[in-house]
Amino acid sequence: MDKLFDRLQMLEDRYEELGELLSDPEVIADTNRFTKLSKEMVDLRETVEKYNQYKKVVQQISDDEEMLNAGLDDDEMTAMVKEELAASKEEKEKLEEEIKVLLLPKDPNDDKNIIMEIRGAAGGDEASLFAADLFNMYSKYAEKQGWSIEVVDKNVTEVGGFKEIVLLINGKNVYSKLKYESGAHRVQRVPVTESAGRIHTSTATVVVMPEEEDVEIEIDPKDIRVDVFRSSGAGGQHINKTSSAVRMTHLPTGIVVSMQDQRSQQQNREKAMRILKARVYDYYKSQEQSEYDENRKSAVGTGDRSERIRTYNYPQNRVTDHRIGLTLNKLDKIMNGELDDIIDALVLYDQTKALEQLQNE
Repeated sequence: MDKLFDRLQMLEDRYEELGELLSDPEVIADTNRFTKLSKEMVDLRETVEKYNQYKKVVQQISDDEEMLNAGLDDDEMTAMVKEELAASKEEKEKLEEEIKVLLLPKDPNDDKNIIMEIRGAAGGDEASLFAADLFNMYSKYAEKQGWSIEVVDKNVTEVGGFKEIVLLINGKNVYSKLKYESGAHRVQRVPVTESAGRIHTSTATVVVMPEEEDVEIEIDPKDIRVDVFRSSGAGGQHINKTSSAVRMTHLPTGIVVSMQDQRSQQQNREKAMRILKARVYDYYKSQEQSEYDENRKSAVGTGDRSERIRTYNYPQNRVTDHRIGLTLNKLDKIMNGELDDIIDALVLYDQTKALEQLQNE
């Protein structure tokens, strides 16, 4: 713990320094710097407050032990001090664990909004219907979290499923909750089209990307080819007389984004660029992650598109997350957006592994 306490003391010193800087007229006049330092101070606040609580508890333990060692004439007072000492030691252990979690390296994307892409994969019509079920599941979860959802693109199949659907989810700490959802989701159930009642296995893939609205990744305009064309409605019944649909191609990676849901070409351009930035960022981040994972294998996984992360078994009302060996017999509730048990378990597992690594350094 000595190294951790050194880090805590440095953070406390920095927190006090930030308090002084934010009252400096020169810093106040510089809006960008003031905003950046304010965010840094907010990010440090909880850790510093926990550290101060910890120091008070440690001092309380020291005082109580000193009193007991000195000897007390009053038996009732001795019992009270012993009780207080036991409670303080318990609180100390709890604070130590909380502080360790707070000291874990922060994912810079955790507080960002996300772009989620859900696609029907293996299984034809049934896969597209399962993609729609996943969309409904995440929509209900987002609603419970107080987040907002905006569908920016979709490709509806004849049976009412989704070949692909792309959505923006906005709210507090969206990426931190949903970043573990990337991967292949497998469903086992009797399709509505199956007259013999046989169980089929189908898959849908989910991709979760942080929205790169603040230009963490620079894309050279020369690397983007933009094509415009006329958008069409469902089944081609409505043909737009103007070329409002947009297709953007990022030449270095070959990533293509088409957007025609918005009324104007400008709106489609803006939406397409937001999706393109997220996909390009995700592309390069995945390459970095692959290199990182050669050195350290995360049990939660990297969100590889081909990695089967979860199975939804309808006949047995069972969901299994294969990365952490978690099985829950309440598929009906999970499909209704009650994802907390799964997401909390994934977060806890990831934190546990990260703590082990931190303590071994």
